[in-house]
Parts: sequence; C-alpha cells; structure tokens
Amino acid sequence: MKARLKRCEGWVISSVFTKKKEPVSLLRYWTTRYLLTLAVGLLIVGAVSAYWIKYAAVEKQIEVTRLFAEEVADRVVDDEGNILVGDKLHQVLDNRRRFMGVDRNLVLFIKNSEGEVIYRRPGILPPVLEKTLPSLLERADTDDTIRQASGDTLYVIKENLEYNDNRIGKVILLFPETDIKIGREQLQYLVIMLVSLGILGWAVIYFHSRRLSEPIQQVVLSARKIVEGNYDVAITQPIQEREIHELVYTFKEMADRLRQLESMRTELLAGVTHELKTPVTSISGLVQAINDEVVSGAEQKEFLEICLRETKRLQKMVEDLLDFNSFAVGAITVHKEEQDISKLVREIASQWRIVQDLEIISFAVVIPEKSVTVFVDPVRVQQILTNLLNNARQAIGKAQADGSIELVLYETESDVRMDVKDNGHGIPAEEQPLVFERFFRGSNKKDKVRGLGLGLSYSRMMAKALGGDLMLRHSSERGSVFTLILPKRG
Repeated sequence: MKARLKRCEGWVISSVFTKKKEPVSLLRYWTTRYLLTLAVGLLIVGAVSAYWIKYAAVEKQIEVTRLFAEEVADRVVDDEGNILVGDKLHQVLDNRRRFMGVDRNLVLFIKNSEGEVIYRRPGILPPVLEKTLPSLLERADTDDTIRQASGDTLYVIKENLEYNDNRIGKVILLFPETDIKIGREQLQYLVIMLVSLGILGWAVIYFHSRRLSEPIQQVVLSARKIVEGNYDVAITQPIQEREIHELVYTFKEMADRLRQLESMRTELLAGVTHELKTPVTSISGLVQAINDEVVSGAEQKEFLEICLRETKRLQKMVEDLLDFNSFAVGAITVHKEEQDISKLVREIASQWRIVQDLEIISFAVVIPEKSVTVFVDPVRVQQILTNLLNNARQAIGKAQADGSIELVLYETESDVRMDVKDNGHGIPAEEQPLVFERFFRGSNKKDKVRGLGLGLSYSRMMAKALGGDLMLRHSSERGSVFTLILPKRG
C-alpha cells in the first residue's frame, strides 16, 4: 500500500512539473510582452526625466542664488571700501530676494576680512543649524555642499567682497536641498507625456500584431479544413510582408498539391482496382469455362493461352508495384561501370526494334561517330530507354500510318543526353506537370493502354540514382520529346 502511495505521489509530482503551458494567441502574446517592455522603458525614461528635472531645478536655484549673492556684494560695499550692514540692509535684501525669486529659507552671512560674522539675516535658525553654526561656516569656506548629520544637504554659495582688487570680506549663502521645489507643471507635462506614449505604443503594437496575426489565423483555419478533408483553400487577402506572403501562398500551393494528390489517390484506387480486376475476371471466366467443359480441343488450348497471357500481365503489374516501392525506399541499388554509351544505346535500340511491330512506324537512331565513355549502370539505362520507347510507340498508336520515333544521342560539356522523339498525339498542357507523378495516367492512356502509371516516375527515380535526370522537354499535338541526362563521370 505504501509503495502504491509513493508511486501515486511521484506521478502527481511529475505531472505537475511536466505539464506544459497552454499556448496563447499571437495577438495576446506579443501585445502583453510589448506592453510590459513599454512599461519598463517608460518607467526608466520617467525616472531619468524626473532626475533631470530636479537637476535642472537645482542648477537654476544655484544660479539665481549666485546672482543674488553678487547683488548683495555690490550693495554692502560703498565707494570708499566700507562694508555697510545697517539696520535697513535686511529690508533691502528681502525686497531683492523676493524680486529675484530666491527661496525664503535662505540663510545669509557676511564676514569681514578677519573672518568675523558682521551680519546675519534676521530670523530664527533651526536648532540643528544654530548648534552647528560655527562648524558650518568653517566648512562653507571650502565646500560647495554640506552634508548634515540628519541626512539633509545644504548648498553653499560664496561671493567675495572686493575693493580695488582687494578682498575685504565675503558673502555666504546657505539653502537646504529640500527647499528646491520642482514645478507642478513640469511634472504634469512629464506624466501626460509618459501616459500618452504608453497608450500610443500599446495601440501601435496591438493593431500591428492584429494585422500580423490575421493571415496566420487564416492559415490555421485552412489547415483545420485540410485535416477535415477539405482542400479548397481560399486566401485572397493581399499581404505586404514578404515572409508572411511566402508563408501564406506556399501553404496555398501545398493545399493545391494535396488536392491533386488526393484526386490522384482516388483515381489510383479506381485504376489499380480496375487494372487488377480485369485480368483476374478474365482468368476466372476462362478457367470456369474450361472446368465446366464448355470448350474443348483447340478452343480449350486457346483459352489456356489467353489465361497464361493474362497471368503474365497480372504478374507484371504486381512486379511493377513491388519494384517501384523497393526503389522508392532505396532498397534497389545501382551498379555503375564504365560503358561506351554509343555502343550501349545502339544495342538497346536494336533489341527494342526486334520485339516491336514497326511495319508502319519509322524508327531512326542517331549516334555520333565519336565514342563516349560514361560511368553508369547499363541495366538501368536499358530500363529507362525501353520505357521511353514503349511510351513513344503507344503515343503514335496503331492507326497512324506516318508515325516516326527517333532516338538521338549527343553530349554537352558536362553530361551525355538521349532524346526520344515521336510524332504522336502529345500530352495535354494541363497534364504535362504531372507526367512524372506516381500512378498518374494521362487521359489518352486511361481507356487505351493497361498499366499502373509507374513507368515515367520509376524511370526518373532510376535516372536520379544514376546522378542524372529525366525530363519532358517538349510536347504538343505534333509529338513529344523526352530527354535522359547522364553525367559523364558518376
């Protein structure tokens, strides 16, 4: 029981840690993250701006106080070099202080040349300043700021009293940092600016994310339709972004391709069923007739020969399927060796001519006199060319009296090429992109020639395994040209 409980606890814990977070929408994901980033950025900007406003206010207060100190220095020294500190001095200075906007908590001292305080602005000083006044004045002679024990900071402004370039005293002004006021309008402007930027930034990223997510959402909805078996994807919204445009229209092309493949799969199922059913039905009927002794003698032998031909045809179809599947998964290998391609093509053409009824068809082989050596598998080359020649023969048909097939061998700088030309009925333009698809059978072949539609697809796979390619160069009502390309060195 305890062991079972431990296992349950372990399962619960592992489930908690391995549980994945549910994905969120693109709009919500990027809007939330941008909003958080924007908020952090605006907080930093706000902090830096507030610091700068305060710094500017301090600098302004210091500058105004310095001007006031200069004003005091000019007023307390007469034309004979005497320092005037009469009873009415503080009234004059207060008037000037209010006119210049200097803070009311300003502490003013005037010293003579011996360093004695001969004037102090009337008023009651805070007890802390009164107690430490001597030391403050001593420090004020050398420092621009004074840090008090309470943590407050005093700014010091000094201005010498001079007469005939001789220093006869000093004016000292002290004012606390806490009395420097930041204008309410400045803070209001800052708050309004930051809030406006936040709303604007959020609106911009929201609408842009929404616009970005719309085509992706269309792709998601279309993908769900494809999962349900509906391949009709209609995406008509114009898209400016190149990457999103490529994603959407590549997906649309994929959907079109899947629709084609699904149509081909349906046709394949019907075609393979029909092609395999026909010989089986024929064999079954003929064997039943022989078994019931409906026929005898020469007719019975003829029925057996027909059964044998149909059996071989059925066997060939099954072998084609097996060979194609084996080659598709790489189970069939190629054995390359040096070959005189001119000699090989001539032998293949000769063998094919022997087994064909070419009474009404002209067959020409054009091979250069120069010997060309290539590194190929001769068996695979023969399979490819034989299939192309058979297709050319089928394209001409039996009723065409002026039919012609031409096999042309030539070389380029990097490869050797073989063209198989015919003057048959050609391939319709809409079917040409599909001729190398597995199990595809053109409209001209479906009702005339039995088969599974694997010949050209199988041939192209063999050509690629040899390092070359097989392509349809041209096709029209006047005929078709297929080209086999083989590298000179494999």
